[in-house]
Formats: sequence, C-alpha cells, structure tokens
Amino acid sequence: MFFVPVSRRCFPLPAQIILISVTWFCSSGQISAPPDPPKLASYFGTKTRYEQVNPYLLENPLLTKIKQDLLPGTCTPLQIVSVIRHGTRYPTSKQIKKMKKIHSLILQQSDSQSKLVKDLQKWDMWYDEWMDGQLVKKGEEDMKNLAYRLASVFPSLFTAEKFKTCSMKFITSSKHRCVDSTKSFVNGLVHTYFGIPKTPEGELEDLPCKEVLVNDTLMRFFDHCEKFVVEVEDNDTAMHQVDKFKESPEMMKVVHKISARLGVPESELTADLIQVAFFTCSFELAINNVPHSPWCDLFDEEDALVLEYLNDLKQYWKRGYGYDINSRSSCSLFQHIFMHLDYAVSESRRSLQISTPVVMQFGHAETLLPLLSLMGLFKDEKPLTADNFATQSERSYRSGRIVPYASNLVFVLYHCDLAKTPEEEYQVQLMLNENLLPFPHSSEPVCTYEDLKKQYSHLLESCNIKEECELIKTSPDEL
Repeated sequence: MFFVPVSRRCFPLPAQIILISVTWFCSSGQISAPPDPPKLASYFGTKTRYEQVNPYLLENPLLTKIKQDLLPGTCTPLQIVSVIRHGTRYPTSKQIKKMKKIHSLILQQSDSQSKLVKDLQKWDMWYDEWMDGQLVKKGEEDMKNLAYRLASVFPSLFTAEKFKTCSMKFITSSKHRCVDSTKSFVNGLVHTYFGIPKTPEGELEDLPCKEVLVNDTLMRFFDHCEKFVVEVEDNDTAMHQVDKFKESPEMMKVVHKISARLGVPESELTADLIQVAFFTCSFELAINNVPHSPWCDLFDEEDALVLEYLNDLKQYWKRGYGYDINSRSSCSLFQHIFMHLDYAVSESRRSLQISTPVVMQFGHAETLLPLLSLMGLFKDEKPLTADNFATQSERSYRSGRIVPYASNLVFVLYHCDLAKTPEEEYQVQLMLNENLLPFPHSSEPVCTYEDLKKQYSHLLESCNIKEECELIKTSPDEL
C-alpha cells in the first residue's frame, strides 16, 4: 500500500419519513427537463448508470431521500463505513476493439436501404483504445454529487473540522478510475459541501489531510487470492454456464434478429459482438446522455432481457454465488469494515471522540459483488444457469440494480441514548445505493450491533483470507 496525493438485532423502523430537498441550479440558472431514457436503460447490468436506481437524480442530482426511515433523533450516527464503486467510465480497450469490429461490419453494408443501418454508418466511432476504462467527466460528477448527498444526510459526521483534523479516511484501488473517483469525491465534499474555495489551479487548498491510501490488497482482493485466480479468473471452464448461454436458443434468436436488422451474415456475428453493440447504447447514454442512439434502436426489450441475463450470468459465476471462493476472497474487506465499527464502539463506550467517523473505500463492481454475496444478500433460491433464463425473470441477482456505476454499500453505526438494554445501545443500518437494505437474517433494515456480529461470527472468527485463498496443490503421489 502507498499514498497518493489528492489533488482530488433487529427492530421495525419508525413510520415517519423525513425528506430533505436540496435546490439545484444549472450553471445557466435554469433547470431543464431530462430527456426520456430509452426503454433499454435498466438492462445494462454493470454498465447501468446510477440514475436508473434513483431516477429522481435525473432532475436534481443533489436531492436526497435517504433520510426516510432512518433511526430517530435519540440515535446519533457515530460512524459511516462505505464501499463505493467508481463513477461512470469509458469502455475498456478490449470493448473498444470489439466496438470497432462490429461498426466495421456495418460500414461494409454499402447497399443497405435500412434507415437504421444508415444511421449506424453515419455514427461517429469516437471511442479510442487509449480511453481504456478511465473515468469520464460524468463519473467525476457522480462522485462529487454522491459526496454532497451523503454529507447532507449525515452532517454531524461530514464536517470541515473532521476533514481538516484527518478524521476521515479515504482508501482506493490503484486503478486510475478509482483514484480519480476518490479525488472527485473529496473535491465534492471540500468545495461543494464545505464551501472551501479552490486554488487558482482548481485543486484542493493546502489542507493537512489531502492524501488517500491506495490499498489493492483490500480493494482488489481478487487479484491477490491465488485460489480465485487459478480456479475462476484464469480457468477457461469456470464460465461454462456463460458460454453455454451464448449458444442457447434465446441468444441464437437475438443473433438472428440482429443479423436481419443489419444485413450482416449470422456467421460473422457472435454473442460477444452483439453484447458490445448493446453496451455501446449504454455508453452513449451513461457518458454522453444520448437517449436515442441508433445503437439503442438496434435492440428491443426482448433482446435486452436476454443480454442482461448474459451479463448477470457472468457476474454470478465470476463474482457472486457461482463459486464459494468468489465471496470468500472478500473476507479481508469484510473484516476490515467490522474492525472500524468495533473500534468506534470501543471509543464510544469509553466516552472518547470517534477517531475515524468517516471511512470511504473506493473500488469496483468486482469489489462489491463478492462482498454482498459473502453477506448473503441478493441470493436467489435457485442458482442462475444457462438453462433457467425463463424462470429467473423475478430474480434478485440483477447486477444493474445492485452495482451500477457509482454504486455504494454503506454501514451506519448509531449510539442510541434511550436504549432499553445495553445490547440496544449500538445499532446499525445498511444502505445500498442510498436506499435502506434489509439484513438477510431478519429482513429488517436495522439491527443491534451485537446481533449483527453474532450473525456474521462465522466470517469474523473463522474466515482467514490466507487459508481461504491458498491453492491446494496436488502432489505427484496423489495423481
């Protein structure tokens, strides 16, 4: 790990709903109505924009509804610990190569009389390989606005004084999009929320706490888990359910339809090429806010459901419940979260000021999905397979609703003054994407801290990351 300078137990809840409304003005001083999103916008899986899970943000990106059903005033927030996915990004270089390939196939249809094909031929292929997953301007805004909204909901935790006294901790993956997301979050907090002016260079003021910790062992644990890398990441057979679905009748129907719409022979189209064409629609929407790109016109909702399932299958088998090691590899991050919560409870019991009331950790969809699976969240009764697409239409495991760009998992620790028992004195709420998330063991959105630790004692006490990730090598004598 190293430092990078920042230039950048279980009760029903009270019935009252509190809504904080923040007025937002565009730079022009007027609010313009957002364009209608395409019908496909909710089916892009991990390429889904954050506004699809919180549509009100399309009209006001600083509006927050997170205070609904939060614990009452007799409970004071002590600490917030979050895991946040980076903001909106460019496609990766691999995706861009595929985009160029399918666009080239379309350009070759010179005799086509199809308006759709002509529109796609006129479309400017502006994506280039140097972009390779970097954070885009919209991604910076995702993070700045998220910082403002979280600070608005928990103003006693997010204070300028706490920032200046280094009471806030910012940890990130080493990937540029995560480092830049962290910088943008901090800048949104400092400049937009605290109102601390920028320097002429547009950077942070000369504050004593302008560093973030880069820790890939924590935020990219999957890269450091040999068992995961060998048995899943680099194992060509691990994604057999995904590969099988690519040849399924459902997928073949999509291939046939796209072939007919483009005039491109089916033999030249693959599930991967069609999926990247689908994602081009998502990139145009998420990055440039283009709701009616010709790439979106290429697909109907029936196609979108199939392509969404293809994406979810991959996430399920590579990052979710498909293999135990997927989630077990996140034990270190899970325990790190509870380490912070434990320390805050300990300080509170000794009537000390909480040393780190804010812990913000920035990673990837690949960081969040294993952690959510480890906790038993979004687990369906039956696993996702290539053969059960038709029966999984109401599945919980939908990556676009769980980990869109800028997705965030937030633990909020409270101290409750009017607790009837010592056990009830410390309580926790869990939020995903700024919405309360019921705990899987109780289906309630609030839990005593002691009960929560009991429920996850098997992970806190016996999930040793070194043992979990050790690859058991077979000796020649056993062969």
